[in-house]
Amino acid sequence: MTASSRTEAMDAPLSGRRIALVTASASRLGGGVFEAVVAQAEMIRSLGGRADIFALRDAHSEADRARFGPSEVFLTDVRGPRQIGFAPELGRMLIAEAPDCVHLHGIWMYPSASASNWAKRTGRPYFISPHGMLDPWITGRGRWKKALARAGYERAGWARARAFHALTEREARDIARESGRNDSIVIPNAGPEALPEPRAAMPEPVIAYIGRIHPKKNLIALVEGWARVTRQSPARLVIAGWGEPEDVRALEDAVARGDRSATFVGPVYGDAKAELLDSARFVVLPSHSEGLPMAMLEAWAAGVPTLMTEECNLAEGFAAGAALNCGYDAAALAACLSHALVMDEAEWRIMSDAARGVAGSHFSAAAISARWAQVYNAAIDGEIGR
Repeated sequence: MTASSRTEAMDAPLSGRRIALVTASASRLGGGVFEAVVAQAEMIRSLGGRADIFALRDAHSEADRARFGPSEVFLTDVRGPRQIGFAPELGRMLIAEAPDCVHLHGIWMYPSASASNWAKRTGRPYFISPHGMLDPWITGRGRWKKALARAGYERAGWARARAFHALTEREARDIARESGRNDSIVIPNAGPEALPEPRAAMPEPVIAYIGRIHPKKNLIALVEGWARVTRQSPARLVIAGWGEPEDVRALEDAVARGDRSATFVGPVYGDAKAELLDSARFVVLPSHSEGLPMAMLEAWAAGVPTLMTEECNLAEGFAAGAALNCGYDAAALAACLSHALVMDEAEWRIMSDAARGVAGSHFSAAAISARWAQVYNAAIDGEIGR
């Protein structure tokens, strides 16, 4: 190997590799999984590889296609109920495009069968990233649908995968319990690049939530907890996100019962999202179930401390002093919110600096990219798997 080729291999370790990222939704409707797939595609390209996206078409697919940059996005229509996602054309597209490796993001829908069948037909490697979808809170809901999925395609696919990818050691234990496999590769999501300098000043007392509107996020308890907090203007709770109409209506009803210091502003993207993060003193996530929430990594990278539950699977944030445990019920949330709002600037700045520190170390893009380059290459070269 020449000096130039060695340099290229170091700078572009996935050069010549084509990796298919398969997911149910290549749009904002996919929530945190969508953001993770966007980041994974960008990372693969940064390593010199080609990342193609294969997904089910939805109402926002075309509008959000640009989020994948130069990656090619292959979309197929769903036949029948959206919650099942039956789309036989997805498998045919995978066969026709002939990637070196398939990486499935999310489970419980028909794309799982497409990825598994592709691996069976080609003998090439595929990985499964459940993104928290084997958490007990998730597996305990919609049991009939999950039982059908297990019997129909999930169990066969779980056995056929070269490996599961877990975001945390806790998720690896969930995967082992549900699948019987103890060989998960544990790699966290990479966060955005952390701010190089400390925040100029502590923001106004704004507590922000940014993410999907879903019962597992526990937002009704958050609003009820906020109503119990003794506070003065300009303290505000700002909830930004999207979700199923019935979940959004329930949240809006809860907000309407308050004193207008809590607001629901709908989804925010791009500059609007960055502005909300910049204006927030804390970002909150009182969730019952998460894989590894990108909203927390984005907040830390922006120097914003977080209020979150242990279910966010980010013990590093608690250990570093970048996060407070907010609990799950309205009383615990009220106590945590009250504490956050009376924190002085010196205390807040310590948390803000800790947040940037965690974002720039445990979840740095360089460290995570190096791990994935090793895993993808080892799988394609036949060094991982059964």
